[in-house]
Amino acid sequence: MQQTILITGGAGYIGSHISWLFAKQGYQVIVLDALLYQHYPAMPWATIIKGDVGDKVILQHIFSTYQIAAVIHCAAFIDVGASIKDPRLYYDNNVVRTLQLLQSMLEHRVQRIIVSSSAAVYGNPINSPIDELHPKDPLTPFAATKYMVERIVADFAQAYDITAVSLRYFNSAGAQPEDNLGELHEPETHLIPHLLAAVMEQKPCTVFGNDYDTFDGTCVRDFVHVHDIAHAHLLAFKHLMHNNPSDVFNIGTGNGVSVKQVIAAVEQLFNTQLKVIWAPRRNGDPAQVVADVRKAQQILGWQPRNSALEQILKSAYAFMCKQRNMQRLS
Repeated sequence: MQQTILITGGAGYIGSHISWLFAKQGYQVIVLDALLYQHYPAMPWATIIKGDVGDKVILQHIFSTYQIAAVIHCAAFIDVGASIKDPRLYYDNNVVRTLQLLQSMLEHRVQRIIVSSSAAVYGNPINSPIDELHPKDPLTPFAATKYMVERIVADFAQAYDITAVSLRYFNSAGAQPEDNLGELHEPETHLIPHLLAAVMEQKPCTVFGNDYDTFDGTCVRDFVHVHDIAHAHLLAFKHLMHNNPSDVFNIGTGNGVSVKQVIAAVEQLFNTQLKVIWAPRRNGDPAQVVADVRKAQQILGWQPRNSALEQILKSAYAFMCKQRNMQRLS
């Protein structure tokens, strides 16, 4: 019998890749997404329901209509700077609506949930690479909401008949251009698409912070291809379906790359010279964040197979070119 998966935020950047992968694996995919932004991919492989993840009426309809095997919860606001400016909005959207989702799951006896979390829960690391037991010290409201959701689902798993896996993404990047899936944030705050847009437009790009306590003064990050992140969700789902206990996993590569190294890789790959404007650090940006991924490898059998930096850059660039060609033709 075909199993049905509910993916909240399943039309977003990471959610759409998860939706695609589950559909290709033969699952029936139901996407619940508020569709708040301008650009979304066509998703013929999924049933898309427009609505808020905290809407009790919509949740009642979904859980009554479909026999949901698991919920993959990607719906959240993610702009770190915006969370600092308006924390109320972030706590309401990311935390309160998660509670409403969980309440509806309890009422309809939906027992498995996979949560999109973030390496931001660790704050400024005291050692590197970071394993899952590292102290949690969220530096921003966004990060705090992610850690609160982790705690909430863990408490629900302890008290009720629910099992939960939280996946702490490190720096998601890359695209799947052949299926028109990629990163389209407005405004775009992530480094790689920001640099690639500068290449395409032959314009200067602003980069934040070159005075960190790292080997070249810029932030060090662990970039992981979005397709590898999607595959981690598939393995987490199978982990839960085999009645394994609730758990939390880092999803990264274990390899740190500095901002200057990313800039150099972009320049070499596209045979260009970027004009970089160095701006002051942003609030909430740690100097170095690199994952220890041994737990996900050992328990889930997960490996980052698509996360070489060149592969990430090429896939993201191909997606952005495709999008711009489509815009010119429309």
